[in-house]
Amino acid sequence: MKFNLKSIISASIAIAAGVIVLIGYFINLPYLDTLREVFLHWAVILSAVALVMGIFNLSYVHIRKIAAQSTGDVYSGILLISLFLSAAIVIIFSPTGGFSQWLYNYIILPVEASLLALLAAILIYFCVRLFKRGITLFSLIFVCTALIVLASMISLTGFQIPGISGADGIGALIVRIPSVGGARGILIGVALGTIATGLRVIMGADRPYNG
Repeated sequence: MKFNLKSIISASIAIAAGVIVLIGYFINLPYLDTLREVFLHWAVILSAVALVMGIFNLSYVHIRKIAAQSTGDVYSGILLISLFLSAAIVIIFSPTGGFSQWLYNYIILPVEASLLALLAAILIYFCVRLFKRGITLFSLIFVCTALIVLASMISLTGFQIPGISGADGIGALIVRIPSVGGARGILIGVALGTIATGLRVIMGADRPYNG
């Protein structure tokens, strides 16, 4: 059986770093904690470098698209202008500066609100398609829950629906209890999946570090 020395070294480094970080959360040893913190700091630095490389790659792809005059090159130009203009404003005026806050309050927040409004429209469309396939108990629960929550958050000239709107209404109750419980369940599932993936990498079952 032929072994690749580069793969063995890469696997050994990845497994050793993963084991040290993992054990550091369960065993309280001064030297182990220090080494774990160093590895975590390295991971943050590498993540920042990966983010910068991702920005350069994104810019390179869209610059090539503009140079080749491909379909949608106008959108690529808008993306590049927005990217570099936003980065320049934040670098020059700092993230908490007046222009940076103006950019956040009057451009980023409205865009996010528009995306959420689009999500609501898609939710309504999905409800209509759901009823076309047949009315079931779960479809009724889904649609009624969505309508109650939307109705509790809609404010028409200060008018509130009795029993639904307000801090003590059904809408707020749904948001506080079942919604939070479901979100925490999803986060627990994501955490378990992340742990399982990390263990597979540590044991060498998956080797993303080989490229």
